[in-house]
Amino acid sequence: MASPSKRREMDLMKLMMSDWQVELVNDNVNEFYVEFKGPPDSPYEGGLWKVHVELPENYPYKSPSIGFVNRIYHPNVDEMAGSVCLDVINQTWSPMFDLLNVFESFLPQLLLYPNPTDPLNGEAAALLMREPEAYNQKVKEYTAKYARPEDVAGEEEGREGNDSMSAHSDGFLSSSDEEDEPPTTGEAEM
Repeated sequence: MASPSKRREMDLMKLMMSDWQVELVNDNVNEFYVEFKGPPDSPYEGGLWKVHVELPENYPYKSPSIGFVNRIYHPNVDEMAGSVCLDVINQTWSPMFDLLNVFESFLPQLLLYPNPTDPLNGEAAALLMREPEAYNQKVKEYTAKYARPEDVAGEEEGREGNDSMSAHSDGFLSSSDEEDEPPTTGEAEM
């Protein structure tokens, strides 16, 4: 098996060669942004988000940190900070997964199948459970307002406090951690 640094470079190269728009931060393969489009046939369709990715030193044995830079309305994404609550990354990450899995499977599945029973955005979760049509309308409004190409291009500074990512010493955030200590840096360890 390749060393973690070689694997990191290979995974990033695979992502870039698969037509994903990737922007390195200071030419560093450990930190970059990826342009992510909303899945077709969903209320997120037509939206474009800038997703901040940071690879820990021992990636792929430890999961990447992921956070939406521009706002998104979703029960499992903190509306203001952009942190993501996604079990497949938070608790069940495996070195068998790579960055393509994150952007081609995990994030689209998160948007298509939200889990309102484990929310980071309680308002979105309650609206989804009470009034699914009103929830879909609010998602579309946020997408139209915050997920335009000019929003991605204009987010160079990102969200306030988004300079670094927070991670617990075990490398994972659980729903109880998130309730007790909300991320203050803008992104959750995935």
